[in-house]
Amino acid sequence: MPLTVFRNARIFDGDSPDLIEGDVVVEGDTIREVAPGRATVTGAQEVDLAGRVLMPGLIDAHVHLMAVHLAMSKTADYTMTLMTAKSLPRIRNMLERGFTTVRDVAGADHGLRQALADGDIPGPRAFIGGPGLTITGGHGDHRRKTDARRDRDRTGNGQEWGSKIVDGPEEVRLAVREELRRGADHIKLMASGGVGSPHDAIEDWQFSEEEIRMACAEAGARRKYVCAHTYGSEAVRRAVAFGVRTVEHCNLIDQATAEFVRDRGAYVVPTLVCYEVTEKHGEALGLSPYVMEKLRFVNEAGVRMLEHCEAAGTKMGFGTDLMGEMEFAQSMEFVIRARVQKPVDILRSATRINAEIVQMEGRLGTVAPGAIADLIAVDGNPLEDIALLDGQGENIPLIVKAGAVWRNRLGAREGVGGFHAG
Repeated sequence: MPLTVFRNARIFDGDSPDLIEGDVVVEGDTIREVAPGRATVTGAQEVDLAGRVLMPGLIDAHVHLMAVHLAMSKTADYTMTLMTAKSLPRIRNMLERGFTTVRDVAGADHGLRQALADGDIPGPRAFIGGPGLTITGGHGDHRRKTDARRDRDRTGNGQEWGSKIVDGPEEVRLAVREELRRGADHIKLMASGGVGSPHDAIEDWQFSEEEIRMACAEAGARRKYVCAHTYGSEAVRRAVAFGVRTVEHCNLIDQATAEFVRDRGAYVVPTLVCYEVTEKHGEALGLSPYVMEKLRFVNEAGVRMLEHCEAAGTKMGFGTDLMGEMEFAQSMEFVIRARVQKPVDILRSATRINAEIVQMEGRLGTVAPGAIADLIAVDGNPLEDIALLDGQGENIPLIVKAGAVWRNRLGAREGVGGFHAG
C-alpha cells in the first residue's frame, strides 16, 4: 500500500492540549505511525506541513443531509431523486469545511451512505439512522390538521421524508427492526416537542416509557443505540433513564439534569448554531410566526445549557442541525461554543467525543496508530483561536479522508499523491 509521510507538523491528537511536533505516517487509509521528531520512512511520498497544525478530520454528530429547504413545506412535491440531487452540493460543502464524518439523524438512507463510501459522490462518510420515529402529533408529524392520512408518514415519502409515525411499543418494535434491517447505524426518536413542528409545545415530552425502552432494547440487540430529540429537563431525564444514549439539543435542561446525564454515561449533543442563524433568516424563508416564537425561546436558553453541562462535566458532542439554506453556517458552531468552552474542549467534542458517539472510538477523531487517516491541516493554531475553523474552510489547506487527499492547497512542492480537488 502507498505510504505518505506528513512532515514538520504540530499534531493535535484529538485529546491532549499539548501539540506534538513531528511526523505522521499514513499507509493506505490508515495511520501507521505518529512520530515525535522525524519519522524514518523509505519510499514514501512526503508533504511538508511547515509547522501547520495537523489534526483529526472534524465530525458533525447532528446533520440532516437531505434537508434541502429550511421550510419543509417546499419539499411537499419533491421525489426522493430530486431531493437527493439538490442535497449533493450541501453534502460536498461539509467536506470542504473539514468535516470528514457526519451523523445523519433523520433523512439519509443506506444508499446515500454507500454512495459516499464508494466515492460516487463527494462528501464526508455518513452514519445514518433512516427516518426519525415520532408519535402521532409529535415533533416529526408535519401533517396539516385537516390531513388524517397516515400511510404517507409510514413510508417516509414526500414532505415526510425525515419521519415515520409509530404509536405503541409494538409499532416501535417493528419500525426499529425495519430500520436496522435496512442498515441503520442508530435509531432516532422524537422524544419531545420541537421548534419546527406545528402541533406540540417545546416543553412536551413524547413517547411512553414502554415505547422508549422498546426502541432501546431492539437497537441494543444489534449493538446499536438510540438518540433522542429533546429540549426540556423532563424529556431529557426520561429519555436517558429509559436507555437513550445521546440526547440532542437539550437547550432547556437544568444543572441537575446535566448531572443526571453525566452519571448515566450518556451524551448531550448541542446544536446552537441552528437557532442563532435561523432566527435571523427564518421569517424571510417562510417559517410561521409560531415556529419563530419557539425558535427565539430555545435560542435564548442555549448558552445556559452549555454552562450547565460544562459545570457538570457532562460529555458533549458537536452538532449543527442546519436545514436547507442555513447549511453555510455549519462551522459557526465553533465560535458559539467558545462563549462558554475552551477551544480544546470544543475540538475534543468535534473529534474524539463524536467518534465515541458514532461507535468508532480509536478509529475516527484521533491522530494515532491504527486510526483511519482522516486529517486536516490548519493555518494557525485552533487551540488558541477556534475561529480559524469558522467559514468555508479558508484556513484548512489540506483535507485527507481515509488516506486520500481531497484538498491540497499547500503548493506544488509540498503536494502528495491521491485524489485532489478544491
